[in-house]
Amino acid sequence: MYLSAITRPSVTPFALAWRRGWATAARLALVAALFVVVVAINVRAGFDLSTFTIRAALITIAVAFALSAVYGMVLRTGKHLARLVTVQLVLDQATWTVVVYLSGGIQSGATSFYGISCLLGAILAGFRGATTAAASAMGFYLLLVWGLTVGWISPPSDQPASVYRVTTEDLVYSVVVTSLMLIVVTLLAGNLSERLRIAGGALVKAEARANQAEREALLGRLAAALAHEIRNPLSSISGSVRILSSTPGMSEEDRTLCSIIEREAWRLDDLVTDMVNLAKPQKLDVRVLDVAAVAEDVCSLARHSGRGAGDVAVYYEGQRLLPVVADPGLVRQMLWNLVRNAVQASQAGDVVSVGVFLVEGEVVVEVVDRGTGITDDAKPLLFDAFFTTRSQGTGIGLAVVKRIVDEHGWSIEVLDNEPRGAIFRVNLGALSQDPLGTTPPKSKGGRWTLSPSA
Repeated sequence: MYLSAITRPSVTPFALAWRRGWATAARLALVAALFVVVVAINVRAGFDLSTFTIRAALITIAVAFALSAVYGMVLRTGKHLARLVTVQLVLDQATWTVVVYLSGGIQSGATSFYGISCLLGAILAGFRGATTAAASAMGFYLLLVWGLTVGWISPPSDQPASVYRVTTEDLVYSVVVTSLMLIVVTLLAGNLSERLRIAGGALVKAEARANQAEREALLGRLAAALAHEIRNPLSSISGSVRILSSTPGMSEEDRTLCSIIEREAWRLDDLVTDMVNLAKPQKLDVRVLDVAAVAEDVCSLARHSGRGAGDVAVYYEGQRLLPVVADPGLVRQMLWNLVRNAVQASQAGDVVSVGVFLVEGEVVVEVVDRGTGITDDAKPLLFDAFFTTRSQGTGIGLAVVKRIVDEHGWSIEVLDNEPRGAIFRVNLGALSQDPLGTTPPKSKGGRWTLSPSA
């Protein structure tokens, strides 16, 4: 028995990278708008660059522009995007704190800008981003309040000191209001972002199902046409070749050519069968069956057909009498496709082994080959229709297997077989205690009742 784990590759968040680029552009636009406002206000007042507030505002805006340029360069590399979002949010809240300081300190209405960064954090990184923005804003604001209160931070020299002197009641009121604003915005924005994420995921799944249904409908029409237009001529060809190969006086070379023609005719017939099985909807006709006996029959058939009768050996290496609830025809089709795939992936002289085992109370089927194996990049796509790793493959057989597995509610995984090859492992669930050949009753949820193993 071959048991191991499979590692699934991570997915790069291209959509989030696009959102971060958009956010950087929006940040530049907002900074530019602030610059225009500062200039417009101070043009009326004579635009004296010697004042502390003007110089501090212009320096802050210049730093914000420079940081946005740095964000853009990092974004183009496509690396450290999560860290970039955190740095952006924290520095944005630091920028707004400077604006709050220059526009009245504790009593400034610029504290509302903190909420903008919280919304931006929710858009970029969900609830985590909103929380990061809110926590950094609260930290900077409390530090500013504490500094102004104890005299560690002096008011701007060009502004009235009376504006920055507040009573204890005003101080408590400003801190409470700002805190509540940050909490409310964070909760609302975070909740909305999570809802949008869930809805977006459901939309992607629905679109994938619609595309799959469209492909299956097209495949169904194509399969119906192929079944009619190809199978009848193939039957005539196969019958004629068999009669021709039995003709007395035919040379050995001619008999070899006839066997090649017959083998290729059977291969085309298998292709048509796979396409029909993949396209047409299946209604399960379940009963209790001995999956070990079915696997042995499939191995026996494989040893007398195709490469199994020639240069690839097929063996059954499993337990006996393992009853499960399943559709007998579909189980046979699933096993046949897995064995045929293993034989096709094998080289001359290789061995394909099929086993059915009881593992921790559940029935497990394993089809093992010693071929070239399957790369990590190919594993997630292996059961997609028309995806194949072989130059002469069609990518239909394993798609049929996946469909049968899904219809029964089972699971399948692809494992690496050391030193070479692959293992296809199907978990069929618990043993059934009902008599062979009977149909067990369905539960209230519409699933078949699987009796626990003894």
